[in-house]
Amino acid sequence: MRLNAFICILAVFCIYKAKRVKEQRAFKMEKFNTKVLPGFMELLPEEQIEFDRIKSIIMETYQQFGFTALDTPAIERRKTLLAKGGGETEKQIYSVENARGGGNEDGSVKTDLSLRFDLTVPLARYVAEHFNNLSFPFRRCHIAKVYRGERPQKGRFREFYQCDIDIIGKDKLSIRYDAEIPYIIYQIFKKLNFGKFTIRMNNRKLLSGLIASLHTDASVAEILRIIDKVEKVTRKDFVNMLYELGLTGDMVDTLLRFIAIKGTSNEVITRLRGLGIHGALYETGIDELETVTGLLSEMGADPAYFTIDLSIARGLDYYTGTVYETTLDDYPKIGSVCSGGRYDDLASFYTSEKLPGVGISIGLTRLFYQLREIGLINAAHKTIAQVIIIPMGDENIPAALKIARDLRESRLRVDVLLESLTMKKKFQYVSRKDAKFTVVIGSDEEASGEAVLQFKRGGEIVKERVPADILTERVQSLAEKDE
Repeated sequence: MRLNAFICILAVFCIYKAKRVKEQRAFKMEKFNTKVLPGFMELLPEEQIEFDRIKSIIMETYQQFGFTALDTPAIERRKTLLAKGGGETEKQIYSVENARGGGNEDGSVKTDLSLRFDLTVPLARYVAEHFNNLSFPFRRCHIAKVYRGERPQKGRFREFYQCDIDIIGKDKLSIRYDAEIPYIIYQIFKKLNFGKFTIRMNNRKLLSGLIASLHTDASVAEILRIIDKVEKVTRKDFVNMLYELGLTGDMVDTLLRFIAIKGTSNEVITRLRGLGIHGALYETGIDELETVTGLLSEMGADPAYFTIDLSIARGLDYYTGTVYETTLDDYPKIGSVCSGGRYDDLASFYTSEKLPGVGISIGLTRLFYQLREIGLINAAHKTIAQVIIIPMGDENIPAALKIARDLRESRLRVDVLLESLTMKKKFQYVSRKDAKFTVVIGSDEEASGEAVLQFKRGGEIVKERVPADILTERVQSLAEKDE
């Protein structure tokens, strides 16, 4: 009987074990795709540290020039986003649905909400909504993610950071601000140190005045959109697109000769005045370009870093005056890394107030991706901690925490390794993180009121026994020398 019972129990156990093994194998076979979605960027810790460093430089520079950082909602009313019309924008914006069970009264989940596709339209809505509470000229900066349903391809993103600044006036806005905006960009890219760059400037009034002098029936906006493509298509295709609008050969030749004018800012201005083209719009465009380039030099921008480029048009219809694009001279294939311009009345769909402005935007996600592709991103830091503290044993953790508290009160970034590991593994952790300073605290150090401070100097590891009460002062002194 006992033997039979044992056999029955063993059989049940074997059946249960076989079932569990089968379930575990089935779970292992069900593989989840952990890759990031196409059109989205996900970074390793060292890359994220470098990305955040660049973003901080941009934000700090914006704020040095008195721009207030704002954060508008990522979700806006669809009607607000499409106020200027649908077209390609309508095809690219993401719609937002209610969660199941929390939808509309009829059970549907559709809404009239969408994710923002840029930061400019939300700014226009914001200024219209808060008009009476704002002081003009209103200076705002905004660094945030935006969303576009782009076709997935290399270097194109569905979610990406834009870094915007805008200055909004009430009824009018001095042309002098059109010089301040590129000067801010000049400061940022000098700090980022990605090599020689050029801020290329033009004025759409100048281009519109030129087109008016051609006496063509073609749409000025359509011609400007084609001019904006001059560097993206072949000369043959560029000419054919103009012919398709109804321009004659002489008109096309005039445009080609015009956008080919090069030289220093003063040389280009002189040549533009000597073309014999008359009209208030054209002459205003020249005057504004002359003012902007002159003020840029007075602000301290090196003329080697900015130029008048008559092929810059910016395809967006709301630009009405000065327009900008910035390129990295050593990496022309990247294209424009920063662009913007002057607009007369961007918020006209949301308010009757006239709100002219000027602004510029850095597409940070795309810029970072392109720079990483060509090896220009130096993602050397594995941690943002300046100091890693290693307690030799669990009994030394209270002393390690006391040291960490003192260092943090002096605004140093500190990581304490609290995991119980062998000393070999603790120092492997330190090696992988590669922080500037390591503090080791053991029972001998506690007894003597000291700690061991390690850091690199000239490629060699230096070790110092430092009294605990002056450890913070010593670390700060060494950190300042490294900066």
